[in-house]
Amino acid sequence: MSFLAPWALLMAAAAAVPLLLHLLRRRTGTRVEFPAVRYLLRAEKEHAREVRLRNFLLMMLRVAIVLAVAMAMARPIGVFPGVGHPPTAVALVVDNSLSSAAAGADGPALTRLIDAARAVLASAGSADAVTLVTADGEASTGAPEELQRMLDALRPLDGAGDVAAALDRARTVLAASEQPERRLVLLTDAQASQWRDIPLGDATVFALPASTTTNRAIARVEVEPPFWNPRGTVRATLRGDSASWRLVLDGRSMARGTASPAAPIVARVQPGGRGWMAGAIELEPDELRLDDVRHFAVHVGEPPALTVDGASGAFVRGAMDALVDAGRARRGSGIFVGSAERAQRPGLLFAPSDPLRVADANRALERAGIPWRFGARQQGSAPLRGAGVDGASARTWYALQLATGAAAAERADTLARTSGAAWAVAGNGYVLIASPADDAATDLPVRAAFVPWLDALIAERLSSAAGIVTEVVPGQRVTVPSGVDALEAPDGTTRVLRAGASIRAPWAAGVHFWRRGEQRAGALVVNPDAAESDLATLTPDSLAASTGAARIVELPERLAQETFSAGGRRALATPLLLLALGLLVAESWIARRARTSSATA
Repeated sequence: MSFLAPWALLMAAAAAVPLLLHLLRRRTGTRVEFPAVRYLLRAEKEHAREVRLRNFLLMMLRVAIVLAVAMAMARPIGVFPGVGHPPTAVALVVDNSLSSAAAGADGPALTRLIDAARAVLASAGSADAVTLVTADGEASTGAPEELQRMLDALRPLDGAGDVAAALDRARTVLAASEQPERRLVLLTDAQASQWRDIPLGDATVFALPASTTTNRAIARVEVEPPFWNPRGTVRATLRGDSASWRLVLDGRSMARGTASPAAPIVARVQPGGRGWMAGAIELEPDELRLDDVRHFAVHVGEPPALTVDGASGAFVRGAMDALVDAGRARRGSGIFVGSAERAQRPGLLFAPSDPLRVADANRALERAGIPWRFGARQQGSAPLRGAGVDGASARTWYALQLATGAAAAERADTLARTSGAAWAVAGNGYVLIASPADDAATDLPVRAAFVPWLDALIAERLSSAAGIVTEVVPGQRVTVPSGVDALEAPDGTTRVLRAGASIRAPWAAGVHFWRRGEQRAGALVVNPDAAESDLATLTPDSLAASTGAARIVELPERLAQETFSAGGRRALATPLLLLALGLLVAESWIARRARTSSATA
């Protein structure tokens, strides 16, 4: 047993008052013989035993009354039969991930989870502290009426959310609570792909019954090539049954058709506009509408003009010829491609083949305003790590070092590494590579990935409409690309950003554009995790096996009971007050009977 107001136990000292009065009453005064009362004393002696027993009983009752009242005011709680529940801190974690939007025979899953949460709020008392935590980690604490309104406004996320972080947030809230009882309550649709290796041993889990809803979804969208000039192809993979689809680009319907999982969507498109555009592949609605749309972004424009250094080597010249032949680039005055000895911006620059020319290359970099210098020469086979170069290796390279006092360091991106150090870096109008473009220095030029890698560098980093398309799931952390200073939302509003900063992607699916000043400089495409489209759910036994959950409830009406009685402890103040009242009634009855007996005598 414990007490919420232990200081009130000091009132138990008042129990000494009736005891003291009882003892004082037994004191014998000076005996004075008075003839007129001898008959009364004789009668009293005849009932002395009865009187002593009655007085002792009254004393015990009065002491017990004082003790019961004192203990009730100390607000005890314990594992005893009682009324209500002790003040409890409750963290309600509602799994409003995308899958909760799926509609079944009993309505959307999220609606049923909200109904169960309402039952818990309805059972909460004024002394309870309830916190509502959603799958995106947002936590709100307030009165039950306020939380009811939040539940009414709760909507499914466009992605899986981060239920592990939401549970951690709920546990933090409970740990900070001063309430004697704390409960973590999770309400979930028990999606099988969601609950892997997330411990739930301390939570009371309300899980919807297992279901096998069939769902159609767009699992993947690819844009080929990443930059259109002006034609391109959109490929999409369908999940589930066959369905009709529509391709929307820049708000205009560009293509329609019917596809199946065995026959992916292929749409060849030539938009009339130019610049960065937002697009989407849409399916006809089914049980889960939120994954029937998948977004993409593309840049439409003229191919970049290239100036290829004649001394850049056969591999670079051959790669540039291939890009021009494929319509991915054109010859002209534009992006310089060649050795850093003739560095200029915009430029795709390789380390010089002759070590004796490194000093000239560093001076050229300084003149071009590029804040990197070639350092010590390194040799030995070392694997390359980075987008487009994985699997290749470097044999000769120079340590890339920032120039002293370079203010642009935070605006540079490391594109590839070797031996833990930067091998390819990109900044404002330049891409600098630490190895010469020959097969003696690196095997990358002889690999099939070489031409696509150069194509991506030119399109994403160096062309006048350069920009990166970054695809993330809702809420994912993402680094702001170099040169970017704002993010444009689908509704046109902008948010100021700092290049190199780590931000959380929007929770709403759609295409957001990176901005560099007044121009778009790439896109941040937010799409739900494809695993959210798998609506297979776990049975209670499977959920318990996967998460270690010890208390799983399937009926909403039992959730409130399990929430507030899981520990078995109850508030004992009310039973103690009732006991005090009963004792008081007994004491009054005995005292009245004693007065009646005395009057009769």
